[in-house]
Amino acid sequence: MKLLDQTLQRIKPLDARAMAKAQAHLDELTKPPGSLGALEDIARRLAGIRGEVPRRLSRKAHILMAGDHGVVAEGVSAFPQEVTPQMVFNFSRGGAAINVLARHASAELVLVDIGVASDLPELPGLLKRKVAPGTANLARGPAMTREQAIAALEVGIEVASAKIEAGNELLGIGEMGIGNTTPSSAILAVFSGRPVEEITGRGTGVDANRLRLKIKAIQQGLAINKPNPDDPLDVLAKVGGLEIAGMAGVILAGAAMRVPVIIDGFISGAAALVATRLAPLAGEFILASHLSEEPGHAVALELLGLKPMLTMQMRLGEGTGAALGMTLVDAAIMIYHEMATFSQAGISGALKS
Repeated sequence: MKLLDQTLQRIKPLDARAMAKAQAHLDELTKPPGSLGALEDIARRLAGIRGEVPRRLSRKAHILMAGDHGVVAEGVSAFPQEVTPQMVFNFSRGGAAINVLARHASAELVLVDIGVASDLPELPGLLKRKVAPGTANLARGPAMTREQAIAALEVGIEVASAKIEAGNELLGIGEMGIGNTTPSSAILAVFSGRPVEEITGRGTGVDANRLRLKIKAIQQGLAINKPNPDDPLDVLAKVGGLEIAGMAGVILAGAAMRVPVIIDGFISGAAALVATRLAPLAGEFILASHLSEEPGHAVALELLGLKPMLTMQMRLGEGTGAALGMTLVDAAIMIYHEMATFSQAGISGALKS
C-alpha cells in the first residue's frame, strides 16, 4: 500500500491563477463569452492542471485494462467469459473499435492483462500484470481481498506513471471484461444510495430475464458483503473488479503527476467514483468524454460533478468514447492558441456582451 499512499499524498489542487489567466484569454477570442462551451472548459481545465494551456500534446496513451468476473456464473451476461481473452487477441491484432479510434486520435494503445481468467501468451502490445485470474463471485462473497484491490490499484498507478514518465501528456482509460457492468452497478449503488434496479442496465444487451438475474446478483452481493460506503477500498474489494481498480489507479497517477485522464462510459465512471472517494481532488484531473446509454452513467457523472463532452448513444466500452474525447482536447488546444483575439482581428468588443 506504500505506492498507493504516496500517490494519494501527491495530489494537489488545480492552479487557480493559471485558470483565471486562461479564462481571460478565452474571453478575448473573437466570439461571445462561453460560446464554445466544453471546448473552453477543457482549455481552462488544462491550464489548471498544467499551469498553462500547452501548445500541443506531444504524446497520448490510452490504457485498456482487461479482467474477468466470477459473477458471470449468475447468468448476468449475454456473452460467455471466453470472450474476454478473445477480445484481448483482437486488441493485440489491432482489429477492435478502440484500435481504430486510438489510431484516429494518434494515441498509443496500452493493453494490460490485470485479471483475465485464462493464461494469455505473449502478445504484441500486451502488458502481463495479472493480480488474480479474475474476481470471485460477488453474489456469494467478496470479489477480492483488500490486498488484491490495493495491488490492482497499484498496477494502474505503475502503468500510468511509466507512460507519463515516457512523455505522454494525456491519458485515456478503457476496459474489457465480460460481466463488468454488474460490479460497476454495485459500486454505484453503494456510493449513490440509489435502488439497484434504477441504475442497472442491460450492459452488452441482455434480455429481460438476464436483467432480472443481474439485479438479483447485485442485491444479493450487497446484502452478503455489506460494503462500507465510507471506505472506498472496502467497496472496491467486496463488489468491484480488477480492471475497475486498475483504471482507478490510472486516474490517481494522472492526478498525482498532473496529467489529465479522460474517462469513457459507465465502467470507467465507476472507477472514477472509487478514485475520487480515495482522493477527492483527483476529480479535478478527470475529463468526461461521453454519456453512455447505461442508465447508471448519468448518475455516476452527477456524483463526480462532471459534464460529458459528447452524447453518442454509445455503450461499447473499451474506452472508445475516451479516444473520441482526445480529439476534442486537441481541438480545444487549437482554438485557444490559433483563434484570433478581438484586438488581433481589429473587431470591436461588441461580441463580448
